[in-house]
Amino acid sequence: MSSLTQAGPAVSAGPAPSPARKRRGSGRKWAEIGLFSGPAILVYVGFVFLPVALAAYYSFFNWNGLGPLERFIGFDNYTRVLTDPVFHTALRNNFFVVGASLLVQGPLAIGVALLLNRKMKGRGLVRLLIFIPYILSEVIAGVAFKLILQAPAGGSYGPFDTVLNAVGLGELRQLWLADQKVVMWTIFAILTWKYLGFAIIIMLAGLQGVPEELSEAAAIDGAGWWQTQRYITIPLLGPTIRVWAFLSIIGSLQLFDMVWIMTGGGPANSTHTMATYMVLFGLNRQQVGFGSAVAVILFLISLVIALLYQRFALRRDLEGSLTGREG
Repeated sequence: MSSLTQAGPAVSAGPAPSPARKRRGSGRKWAEIGLFSGPAILVYVGFVFLPVALAAYYSFFNWNGLGPLERFIGFDNYTRVLTDPVFHTALRNNFFVVGASLLVQGPLAIGVALLLNRKMKGRGLVRLLIFIPYILSEVIAGVAFKLILQAPAGGSYGPFDTVLNAVGLGELRQLWLADQKVVMWTIFAILTWKYLGFAIIIMLAGLQGVPEELSEAAAIDGAGWWQTQRYITIPLLGPTIRVWAFLSIIGSLQLFDMVWIMTGGGPANSTHTMATYMVLFGLNRQQVGFGSAVAVILFLISLVIALLYQRFALRRDLEGSLTGREG
């Protein structure tokens, strides 16, 4: 019995690593960080930080893009921008697209994604057809819809209105791209046609992370399909919805191609966005300082939205995922 209870010899933990070895390990770690993150940092500085810094610098000058920067005017360019009624219209149009996208495209994307997530024949083909408009270039889509909606020279109505009249819906004909009351709704409808597929694909990807066991347990407890989606699937889809909302907001603020191709900001400057306003009234009129001020304002608005998203949405989602992993 004594041999069983007798303590064995102490095991040594070995010599502690020397300071030189610690320094070599730390240096190797920083070398690896620099090797992998260095190119990304250079790209960020060269294509993000430097252009923004130059735009902020140019915005304090009355400069046409040629010659030296000599006429320093302080914040006059910002004053001109913020007091211009056309810029107010552009700002209002941007936030109209933001709000309409969140209120219309979001629910549509969630509903279609929930339907396509069920087992059905031809599901893959339907997904492909929905995603095709997103693949098209905005320039191609803009030109195509402009030809469809705009009346040809010397004509009263375009092809779309002609079709409406042929099927007995002539009273719905409009000057889709010339009437200030309907033109922004027309542009938004085309944007929805183009980007709804992208939203649906994102929602479908998020649905793949919802465990099927939860739906099966809810069905066993007597919950119907709609109750399962409302109380289980959609709440678990929250992080995906917030990511899509952030991408949609930033994309709406940067809207340029579709408006520039279809209306050029008209009629009567009623469809300008901040991007088209910057190009038309800044760069095209050789007012680089003025256009730079608009670019800085657009950047600051996007930056504030990105910081708010990171503070109130992204951090919450990351903390939730980390907590789930630890549990």
